[in-house]
Amino acid sequence: MGEKKSLWHFVLLGLALLGLLDSGYLTFEHYQPVSSVVCLGGIWSDCGRVLRSSYATILGVPLAVLGFVYYSVLVSAGIGLVFGKNKSLNKYLFIILTGVGFVFSLYFVYLQLVVIGKMCIYCMASGFISSFLFLLSLLIFEKERKILFLKLTHFMYLFVVRRILFLFKSDSVHEGMVSFCQFIGRVGLGGVLGFFLKYEDIGLCQKIKGVDFINPIGLAAGFDYEGKLTRVLTDVGFGFQTVGTVTNMAYEGNPPPRLGRLPKSRSLLVNKGFKSSGVGSVIEKLAKTRSVGVFGVSVGRSNSAKLKTQKQSISDIVTSFKKLEKAKLDFLYYELNISCPNLIYGGNITFYVPEKLDELLSAVGRLNLTRPVFVKMPITESDRDTLAMVKVIRKHNIAGVVIGNLWKDRKSVVFDRGEIEKAGLGNFSGLPTQERSNELIELVYKNYGKKLVVIGCGGVFNAKDAYEKIRRGASLVQMVTGLVYEGPQLAAEINAGLVDLLEKDGFTKITEAVGSIVSFQKKEKA
Repeated sequence: MGEKKSLWHFVLLGLALLGLLDSGYLTFEHYQPVSSVVCLGGIWSDCGRVLRSSYATILGVPLAVLGFVYYSVLVSAGIGLVFGKNKSLNKYLFIILTGVGFVFSLYFVYLQLVVIGKMCIYCMASGFISSFLFLLSLLIFEKERKILFLKLTHFMYLFVVRRILFLFKSDSVHEGMVSFCQFIGRVGLGGVLGFFLKYEDIGLCQKIKGVDFINPIGLAAGFDYEGKLTRVLTDVGFGFQTVGTVTNMAYEGNPPPRLGRLPKSRSLLVNKGFKSSGVGSVIEKLAKTRSVGVFGVSVGRSNSAKLKTQKQSISDIVTSFKKLEKAKLDFLYYELNISCPNLIYGGNITFYVPEKLDELLSAVGRLNLTRPVFVKMPITESDRDTLAMVKVIRKHNIAGVVIGNLWKDRKSVVFDRGEIEKAGLGNFSGLPTQERSNELIELVYKNYGKKLVVIGCGGVFNAKDAYEKIRRGASLVQMVTGLVYEGPQLAAEINAGLVDLLEKDGFTKITEAVGSIVSFQKKEKA
């Protein structure tokens, strides 16, 4: 593979030299008092007319001279690629410069064919060489291409798109973005996004409980309630997603507003209360969709006044599992969400008490589900109570835990006081969850890391945030809030960053980094 890349470097250098010769000849001809250029191409060609038209200069500088300078820089970059050590810089130079050259080439072709009405074969050749160099650069320098587009997308989102979106209500923006992304997947534009944004590296791949994950970054439950995005998320860099939370009985959601932003606190106010069209409806929609990539389904208790007892609630959850298990769908895992804090009709029903959690997991266990189950945990409980719950989980056929759900304490120092005082009903995602989520990930991994898979969730805005959860024991990492504040390229951006962080710490695979902080602490104590 390295030899092939080196060969392509020579090809780029050769084309740049050809462009330099062409632009050098045009520069020479531009300064001749009488044009002596031999212009091939028949009645459509008139190099003299093109070279001496009013469009042949920009601010008094001949385009031929600009072209000569342009190709001179490309030749220098090409020499750097072939013989130099800092190849990465030269790769970026090639993509950026030829990208600019491609745009100008299109413009100059338009001027010749439409405005001037004549073409110069040498000018056309220069445009062709520049365009070909750009296309080759995009194909050859895949990593650099994607990093550039990730940074460009991030910049555009932060300074343009986000400012516009934040002018509208959170609920409306959320629904609109889901519909827009669904449209992209439906019309097959996901592949185009993937070409520019999807970042892959073999070191990020894992096989967990029989499921192949191409990278550790997933979309958490709570964003795609109905499974509308299973055709597009892989193309923007996600390794997996969780659909839902899905409930047996339909629920339109708590009274609006169900979402709110706390930008200074890097948080979202969430008060959806398991909004769901019902498991039957979700199954119908998923059955009509050709999904791409790994996805699972989150199951929770219906937010309904009909469920008055613990037994009825367990039966309700079991019914959802039965319907999903019976359906012929291609999802690969389940989440069992026992920790939604926004159920209006929750009453005194809880699964945090070990005995009641045991009743639920026993009932689920009797179904002999064919896919692994991960239990989504609260982050509001004490270390002792959390370990008591995990001890129960460990007794059953459960693959792992997701840590964790929303934050309740409004007195947290993370919050901007002005924002939190205006916040309505609901609980909080994002930065307020980060510290406690990380603490519990490490706690559970230290006690059950060899027996349960830990999935981290909460306060992930960049690669360092995700890596911190991984080093504390998370094999996979989920997010939602980070997308709102950082943009749709975030998953791919995190994957690119993780590769660099792994290399910096001397790891070749993501699995080597999982729990590395905890393992180090154990050695210290030993």
